[in-house]
Amino acid sequence: MADDYILTTQGLGRDFKGFTAVGKVDLKVRRGHIHALIGPNGAGKTTCFNLLTKFLQPSRGTIVYKGRDITAMKPADVARLGLVRSFQISAVFGHMTVLENVRIALQRRRRGDSFDFWRSESVLRELDAEARQLIEAVGLSDFTSAIAAELSYGRKRALEIATTLALDPEMLLLDEPMAGMAHEDVDRTAALIKRVSADRTILMVEHNLSVVANLSDRITVLARGNVLAEGDYATVSKDPKVIEAYIGAGHG
Repeated sequence: MADDYILTTQGLGRDFKGFTAVGKVDLKVRRGHIHALIGPNGAGKTTCFNLLTKFLQPSRGTIVYKGRDITAMKPADVARLGLVRSFQISAVFGHMTVLENVRIALQRRRRGDSFDFWRSESVLRELDAEARQLIEAVGLSDFTSAIAAELSYGRKRALEIATTLALDPEMLLLDEPMAGMAHEDVDRTAALIKRVSADRTILMVEHNLSVVANLSDRITVLARGNVLAEGDYATVSKDPKVIEAYIGAGHG
């Protein structure tokens, strides 16, 4: 049924001065699932992701979210509908504590992009309980008073997820959440994504295939700007076209 899919695209594509970065991508993301977008370097993953999150406008095709055509919408308007991109929209202030960062994100949900709330410390303190719940949810309770800039890379990512969750997204888009992480941070972040997915839909672009294998319900493989294969990890990892695409691009 159509209601099973929270996000769909039809014939989605983008050209840059004669170069086709994304051809015609048909994508269906099932509500409540973790859906991964993978492919070799140059496959068009980042461009496709930027189209879905409206940081780029498509050259062709349509994007439908919760039954609504969002193809021409701006990122901020899409975010207000509950489609939020982590590590882009979330604002983390390095000189502030973990608690202060999450409180500001909660206030932003209430007041939009206005920053007049900076004047009111008492208003921010009212948000402490909800902020602490989010901090606990991402595993940062021991770092509530820590300055954000002093956190490890993986814990900064956890804080970014907390500030994104403060916007109460129904669908969360993660852009290479494991990029640059040490092994222990990868495991911690993967566990966090699994917990976060309990009551929302997640679409992620990720290069770490072991993470993709462990987390994803469904995978779409892109190559040269088009969908090469789709299915669960067991299916796509054995697909000769997928194997050839990765080997041909110098990936094991």
